[in-house]
Amino acid sequence: MKVAEMRAYCKVLEQLRSRLRGDVNTMADAALGTNTDEPSRHSSTMPVHMADIGTDAFEQEFTLTLMENEEDTLQLVEEALARINQKTFGTCVECKSTIPKKRLQALPYAPTCIRCAERLEQNQGFQPRLLR
Repeated sequence: MKVAEMRAYCKVLEQLRSRLRGDVNTMADAALGTNTDEPSRHSSTMPVHMADIGTDAFEQEFTLTLMENEEDTLQLVEEALARINQKTFGTCVECKSTIPKKRLQALPYAPTCIRCAERLEQNQGFQPRLLR
């Protein structure tokens, strides 16, 4: 891949990294209840209903799962930026073939070609994160 093309992908990946870091921080604040912009939902004078506690627990778990997914993507972005620095970006980490530009346009952090990604998915078995 040409240096100019790598620079363009680098810019996209850096913007994505910045957005993901902000998203992860915002979700962490929401999950941990450290967002001070919102009034406390349960004050000491308000009775706490069990359904409210269950809803809060579900929302917290859901937010933590989303945060984990964002962190996984952030890790892939960091690895892609490292491949740019190593001048190996655009090459499949499994079979060393060229990753098609259409795939990189859709997933600029993709470490593998489509064929290797499918093979890895079949070997690992598809398990959505929420069901694990």
